[in-house]
Amino acid sequence: MSNSGSDGGSGVVQSVDRAIEILELLARTGESGITEIAAHLGVHKSTASRLVYTLQKRELVEQHGERGRFTLGLGVLRFTGAASNQSEIVRVGTPLCEALAEKLGESVHIAVLDGTDVINVCEARGPSAISTQEWTGRPTPPHTSSSGKVLLAAAPRERQELVLSRGLEACAPRTITDPHRLREELERVRKDGYAVAIEEFEPGLHGVAVPVRGKGDDVIAAISASGPSYRMKRTQMRDMVAELRIAAQDLSARLGYARR
Repeated sequence: MSNSGSDGGSGVVQSVDRAIEILELLARTGESGITEIAAHLGVHKSTASRLVYTLQKRELVEQHGERGRFTLGLGVLRFTGAASNQSEIVRVGTPLCEALAEKLGESVHIAVLDGTDVINVCEARGPSAISTQEWTGRPTPPHTSSSGKVLLAAAPRERQELVLSRGLEACAPRTITDPHRLREELERVRKDGYAVAIEEFEPGLHGVAVPVRGKGDDVIAAISASGPSYRMKRTQMRDMVAELRIAAQDLSARLGYARR
């Protein structure tokens, strides 16, 4: 019988590790049922139910309907809110995002690379932006977005190869799934200093991003603009690069980057 509280001598508390896995699964999928959660963890449904019930009591998970599926709960905001408040990039970047979104008329994001995922830490919507799903705090594959390409292009070679080795998931028909093509794309991003994504994350959505640098000249974030393909044409995207670069330079300077 599995003991969900033992550490197996590895120093990892198994029940805590499994609870975190549940939260990560829900963050990635949006919602899951007990059967899916149990299969993901490799445990009996009764074990998965106990873990989910504990998370539910803490409002980290919530269930929709009597036999509904589970999603992340509002209690998660206690942690994401605290992390955001302590993050200099969020504090400094939020007003810049809002001003740029107002100017461009499209959604503007600031994203960082977390392991092999991209996390949006700031988001602002301009007056022309169509209401879309809230992506702040949710992990997305780096090869599918303009921000992800900027961050991956600047990442150490080992990080790039780890992303490639895990397979390039197709989120949309135009997602780059061929490793050779992605390497060529990342080389182009390094050369041009910006990245574009043409319906690669979802059909009908375009994006363009530039890097944000920190004190040590490293790329620590990406700032991007995204919008519907019928409005955000390639010519407009090229024009947006200049505005994004101005915002990125401002943000970089505020974060301690000294241009050489």
